[in-house]
Amino acid sequence: MKGVLSLASQIRIPESIAVQELHGELLLLNPATGVCVSLDPMGTRMWQLIHEHRALHEVLDALLHEYEVTEAQCEQDLLGFVARMLEDGFVETGDVETS
Repeated sequence: MKGVLSLASQIRIPESIAVQELHGELLLLNPATGVCVSLDPMGTRMWQLIHEHRALHEVLDALLHEYEVTEAQCEQDLLGFVARMLEDGFVETGDVETS
């Protein structure tokens, strides 16, 4: 069973996920499941920040600096986005490995 998703969560994007940019938005393909999704501009930015930071509290901080949104709304949107990405296998939770 996976842990509870929170701002303390570390998120990792598996190397197998195929990403293609198209007109400023991202298309994601999970080859293991065949699931393909298109991200709107906000989802695209969340994905980029997850790729850069991995720690959700850092992603939230970056979004709050970039967008005029309340912290509560931003947190709800971010956790909802990540939950959907987890469900379809586009991201994983857990400790970030360092080499």
